[in-house]
Amino acid sequence: MPKMKSKGAVKKRFRRTKSGKLKSNRPSRGHMHAIRSAGAKRAKRRSIITGGTWAKLLLRMMGGH
Repeated sequence: MPKMKSKGAVKKRFRRTKSGKLKSNRPSRGHMHAIRSAGAKRAKRRSIITGGTWAKLLLRMMGGH
């Protein structure tokens, strides 16, 4: 069976933590911030920690085991 190709888009957006979870920034932070509340803008600063089955799937897509 051939090797699975790694996905560059996933490698670019996620990084692995020491415990094996994946960390990424939240989407929708580019422009048009005037219509958002201050709390919503503050919440977008926090990063997303992905664990469990999703992390396992994304790690395979990144080329890890």
